[in-house]
Amino acid sequence: MANLVLAVLTARRIARNAAPLACALALGGLVVLDAAKRLPQVAAAAALLVLVAALVQRAWRRAAAIEASALLDLEVGALLVVATFAAVLRLDGSLDGDAHAALYVVIALVSAFARPAASLLVAIAAAALEIAVRSAMAARGAPIAWGAAAPHIGFMAVFSLLNAAVLRAEISRVRKASHTRLQAEIERLRDDARSYRLLSAPAQARGVAQKGDDERLARSGVEEIHQSVLFALRLLRESLDLYTAMLLWQNDAGTHLRISELASDAPNLSEGPFLSGDGVFGAAITQRAPVVIGGLKPGYKIPYYVGPSPVRAVCALPVFEHGKLRGVLVVDRVEDRPFSPRELELIDEACRYAVRAIQNERVFVQLERAKVEQGKLYRAAEALGAATTEPGVIEAGVTSAREITSVDFAAVTLYDEAQKVHEIRAVSGDGVAELTGQRFRHNAGLVSMVLQNRHPLPYRGEYDEKRQIVFTRRVTPPSMPSIIVLPLVVHDRPLGTLVLGSRRRAAFTDSVRSTLEVLASHMAVSLSNARMMRRLEELATMDGLTGLLNKRAMLEVADQKITAARRFSRRLSVLVTDIDHFKKVNDTYGHDVGDVIIKGLGDVLRRAKRTTDAVARFGGEEFVVICEETDARGAMLLAERVREELERTTFHAAGSGGPVQCQVTCSIGIATYPEAGSTWEELFKAADESLYVSKRSGRNRSTAWSPAIRSGSGHPPAAEATAPAMPAAEASTTARPPAASTTARPPASASTTARPPASASTTVRPPASASTTARPPAASTTVRPPASASTTSRPPPASTTVRPPAPASTTSRPPPASTTVRPPAPASTTVRPPAPASTTVRPPAPASTPQRRPSAAGGGPAPAGHDGAPPGGKRAATASLSPTPARTPGEVDPTSKPKTAA
Repeated sequence: MANLVLAVLTARRIARNAAPLACALALGGLVVLDAAKRLPQVAAAAALLVLVAALVQRAWRRAAAIEASALLDLEVGALLVVATFAAVLRLDGSLDGDAHAALYVVIALVSAFARPAASLLVAIAAAALEIAVRSAMAARGAPIAWGAAAPHIGFMAVFSLLNAAVLRAEISRVRKASHTRLQAEIERLRDDARSYRLLSAPAQARGVAQKGDDERLARSGVEEIHQSVLFALRLLRESLDLYTAMLLWQNDAGTHLRISELASDAPNLSEGPFLSGDGVFGAAITQRAPVVIGGLKPGYKIPYYVGPSPVRAVCALPVFEHGKLRGVLVVDRVEDRPFSPRELELIDEACRYAVRAIQNERVFVQLERAKVEQGKLYRAAEALGAATTEPGVIEAGVTSAREITSVDFAAVTLYDEAQKVHEIRAVSGDGVAELTGQRFRHNAGLVSMVLQNRHPLPYRGEYDEKRQIVFTRRVTPPSMPSIIVLPLVVHDRPLGTLVLGSRRRAAFTDSVRSTLEVLASHMAVSLSNARMMRRLEELATMDGLTGLLNKRAMLEVADQKITAARRFSRRLSVLVTDIDHFKKVNDTYGHDVGDVIIKGLGDVLRRAKRTTDAVARFGGEEFVVICEETDARGAMLLAERVREELERTTFHAAGSGGPVQCQVTCSIGIATYPEAGSTWEELFKAADESLYVSKRSGRNRSTAWSPAIRSGSGHPPAAEATAPAMPAAEASTTARPPAASTTARPPASASTTARPPASASTTVRPPASASTTARPPAASTTVRPPASASTTSRPPPASTTVRPPAPASTTSRPPPASTTVRPPAPASTTVRPPAPASTTVRPPAPASTPQRRPSAAGGGPAPAGHDGAPPGGKRAATASLSPTPARTPGEVDPTSKPKTAA
């Protein structure tokens, strides 16, 4: 559809542009038909109206165009030729009459305003139309003089070529003369500005921007000086009845004087310049005092008059500025009356006024130039302050340097002081892209010397590529006569250099160099700020040990990725990784070895993740990975790859007793959006539950979340516990939790001890110490006693110790934490026969409920040194665990805990 629309628009544009030419061709065809057979008056009138309308419209557009195209010139010329042929045929009835000469005028007119290509095409069209008209007239039987066609066509070509050559040559001459006069006026203006010390250096030695500013300031300054001096000369002429009052200014060499301003009615004044030693000028300059001459004869020669002198008294006063001769003020009068001391005093005052006007304008120009430079520096400082990254600072600095002066080459190098290595970070110019990224050692080049001396080089920016090196002998900038290298230093700490080059000689004058030095200092500060900001961002978002994202940054990334997954209906998986038995590593080898292992796991995760995945250290030895566009199967493959690589990795560290080699494993929990949850809190909770399943199932494994994990427990894993299952045939009893620190012993009156039957598997977990603390069962757990004694176990008071009789009591002794405990006789549980009624399980006391480590949704990270398993003495329900091998009766489940006193 887009191609069709583009084709239609292109066709419309072509038709619109070709419509005038098509109209001219159609009207030319009507002229040929009219020559063959007269058209009806109505058709001829309609064709005439169309021709006139088209000609007026194209001519109006041609006149309104600032620079018309060759197509528009061709259209106007073709319509004029058609109109002329139609008029000739209607007036003379043939092309051999007197009216045919109008065609030569039209051809010459078109050649005058049209472009050469358009003029040539119009002449060819006129010749073709004449041949076609003569052929049409011959077809109707009219006598045709074919011999006259060749001269007509030849005259058309001659008129076209001669008019184009002569007229265009004259136009070129006029343009050249105007350009010469304009350049002479500009040069005179510059000379005036330099003579008045408004310009301190020739304009061609400055950059484009500096040149434009200087010319503007010089033009306004010279104009102001001329107005002030002219006012003083006119006032002096009217007050002293003078014939001519003239201020002549000396050039820098002191050899010539030229007229700066004058007030006179004399018609025969010479324009100069004049030699400084001529006549009265030389006398005033030599004596350095006023020279007054009176009683001059008519034939006396005065340098600034052409021919005989019309004046009879002349006075010339030297003009001084700070004791230096700057020019001569000359006045004269026609009357033969000498100048009095009062008049000489007035003339001297006029000289001082002219000098003060020049000095004031010079100060104004300097202030204006300083204002312009400060504006450039202000804009540069504003741009550098807005840049917050190293590339932004470099780009702003190079752009500001181009505004200050004309720069054809720019480069920024950064210096690594620790490794003594320079790197070219950015390059601007034609054909220098290959320099970007080049690195070189500290050497004797200009870049290295500038950083070493903290001073711009080379002197005055004059570069000789045969004797000087900018970067290295192999890494060189383009050949340029002007190059300056500026240091980027902050608090006497070198950051890099700013290298600028220009194809003009003496491009970096003293004023420009001082401005560039200020720019370099601003650029160095901005570069240092950008580095500090980058470092602060890294500290705020990165983990200091592993270099991965920290928890705060991960929460922000998680919100963004979950929002994107919800918006585009994508899958997303969360992996929670925890090192197994990490506390033992810290206790055995020390925390420095633990840091090495944490860093190693971070490296494993960094290598295993994709570019779009996010990895963070969530706290302690726990890591989180967020994988976009990943389902549970893909997440499981990634988790297994990470787990297997960590298991194969041997960590080497320097322990307190010598080198240490250590291997660890990890457990991983996986949750996938949207099955496990639609928010980050829900996803992390599900992944954490899966991690706990991996821990309970023996560690060193990966578990993907499924609804069975949550439904099997009925409650979040932090508040779950599992009691051993009893035979269904036994009577139902209710277990009540003991106090947090109470160890229950069977009383003397109860000698019956409940033991689990052989068919029921008993799960025992070793306690942390010798004393066994009773943990409450879950609220949904029912303890069934053996069939032989259907009784209800009741906890004794918290401060009561029940001692069983010697023959009937059996006490289970807890094994060490690392020993697999076989299920002892539950002597700590005494069953008293109650009334045969089943009661409801009561929730455990709050003080005895162990707290689970904080989750990512609301709490802080788990403390370092714990492997993420629940505290000793409590486990969640194992209904959703992966299948475990069957055990023989009496075999102890290594993941269970010992029974507690009831």
